[in-house]
Amino acid sequence: MVLISILHAVLYGIVQGLTEFLPVSSNAHLRLAQILLDPKVDNANFTAFTAVIQLGTIVAVLIFFRKELGDTVRGWAVSLTGKERGTVAAKTGWAVFVGTLPIIILGLVLKHRIEHTFRGLYFIGFSLIFMGVLMFIADRKGDQGRSDDSITVLDGVKVGLWQCFALIPGMSRSGSTITGGLFSGFNRLAAARFSFLLGVPGITLAGLKELMDHRKTIVGGELMTPTIIATVVSFFVGYAAIAYLMKFLQTKGITPFVLYRVVLGIVILGLVAGGVVGQNDGEPPEKSNTPATISSH
Repeated sequence: MVLISILHAVLYGIVQGLTEFLPVSSNAHLRLAQILLDPKVDNANFTAFTAVIQLGTIVAVLIFFRKELGDTVRGWAVSLTGKERGTVAAKTGWAVFVGTLPIIILGLVLKHRIEHTFRGLYFIGFSLIFMGVLMFIADRKGDQGRSDDSITVLDGVKVGLWQCFALIPGMSRSGSTITGGLFSGFNRLAAARFSFLLGVPGITLAGLKELMDHRKTIVGGELMTPTIIATVVSFFVGYAAIAYLMKFLQTKGITPFVLYRVVLGIVILGLVAGGVVGQNDGEPPEKSNTPATISSH
């Protein structure tokens, strides 16, 4: 039996909360943390664990953007009656709705690859670098003349497709959606704000689905205590990360994140190429019928 201590649960919560909204890929950092801390934990269980603790960061978004979310939900609901369809709130609501559909569909279709193939360290290393380059180009070449007021349903489709990159650890959900927003002409703050709003439905649904699929181990099982601890920690750290990112983008832009991603990606590829770590370190044999267990002991 493989155990995850309370300390490790806290560390996972910090990593999740800190990296979910910064454009550096929470999945990649959680994967690296798993390799360092608990390399023998069953991959499917750990994927469920990380998906559920994202709910803590979603609560942080709900509180931080409560006014924007409230206006968006009300505007979208009113538009369903055929009234006020042209308001910014209504258009934002529909943009979030249609933008969420692609990642839900692909997430279900590619579930096995997400849990196994895409988690290889080569995938993560190249993904960190690739999306970092795209972020840099978007920040330099994007028009950035648009604000939140100009959002359309088509923007939801385009940025929603960009969000699908987040299914590959290393790409980053916030990084890919902010990049998509910048390429669509939004300024940095508008792109970041829409990124946060767009992430709410997808992350929430993914977390709830994993919670249901693994309810025997998460609810009242071995995963329960570490999941609760990591979720609570991710909420507090995530809230602070949102506030930090919104201020940081106004003054520094995304170049520091680009540099960090590229350097980290090169380091990972170098470690794998040098044989210091294996391409699939932390991956249990797929044919194994005895999954490791996460526990709070």
